[in-house]
Amino acid sequence: MNPTTFDTSGFPAAYAAPLSGHFRVLPEDFIVDELMDFELSGTGEHLWLQVRKTLANTDWVGNQLARCAGISGKDVSYAGLKDRHAVTTQWFSLQLPGKDDPDFAALPPEIEILAQQRHDKKLRRGALSGNRFSLTLRNCTGDFAVAQSLCQQITQQGIPNYYGEQRFGHNFGNLRKAERWFADGVAPKQRTQRSLYLSAARSWMFNHILAERVKAGTWHQRVAGDVFMFEGGNAWFADDVTDATLEPRLAALAIHPTGALWGRGELDTRDAARALEAEQTARFPIFCAGLEKQGLKQERRALRIQVGEVGFEVLGETTLRLAFTLPPGSYATVFLEQLGTFTSKSVPVQ
Repeated sequence: MNPTTFDTSGFPAAYAAPLSGHFRVLPEDFIVDELMDFELSGTGEHLWLQVRKTLANTDWVGNQLARCAGISGKDVSYAGLKDRHAVTTQWFSLQLPGKDDPDFAALPPEIEILAQQRHDKKLRRGALSGNRFSLTLRNCTGDFAVAQSLCQQITQQGIPNYYGEQRFGHNFGNLRKAERWFADGVAPKQRTQRSLYLSAARSWMFNHILAERVKAGTWHQRVAGDVFMFEGGNAWFADDVTDATLEPRLAALAIHPTGALWGRGELDTRDAARALEAEQTARFPIFCAGLEKQGLKQERRALRIQVGEVGFEVLGETTLRLAFTLPPGSYATVFLEQLGTFTSKSVPVQ
């Protein structure tokens, strides 16, 4: 089998991007705060910790917390992975039945505990309402006024819900390993690795579906046979040609068109929407077969996301600060790609 050549240049932006520059020049240039919308009970066997981490990945932080608490890393939970080359705030939960709160004085300096409280349930993956970002962009060139106007347009129309490049691993390593796994049948030993590679393959095909909709200008519009998802939820429903409310609801960002996340079963779309999805996924037969063999089922992901609370601040002649919120599972780098070409100055994780 000849290995696939992976390239993200075929994933176009939806807007005429007017800027270029650098991001992640300093860790504090990329700030992420996890947003939660529920209250903790104050009692229970699970200790919840709000942690600020700097230049550290989420799994490593979880292991450091487990070490201090004298528990297994399996007893530490978090809602989602956060960027390593950044300053990020997120919650962890530690299962401590019958144990007192640990002493975290020996934590490394990259980890700061901001708050802690007991709760009767552990923190589950995906259990967050979104993330708030504050990004400082340096060495910028281009028309700042046009970029600021574009931010207003993005607030009204949303952005394409591409998976970010980090999903695919450094130099597309996760995709290459998924392809090798599916080709030779030798599965990775670690469950976390298997999950990463399955997600990468699925996400790659989704991005190709979305890219075709962006090229056609229909990533935020109705196509015959579409399946729609409610804003802020995961439930979806099929297009009804007799429903005159769909277009206004799309314009109001109350619903979004969706794309296929490949797995066993039939595509939920019909007509033109199904034809596009079938054409794009057929380009990757080894991914389709591998995902089905691993038991994944057909699911959907919104083609568009709503961007909230966009702030645009000029800090200097070539420096900008952008502030915005994104829903869970979305990528700040995808937002940046709608504004221009920005190069990360951090060293990628091998």
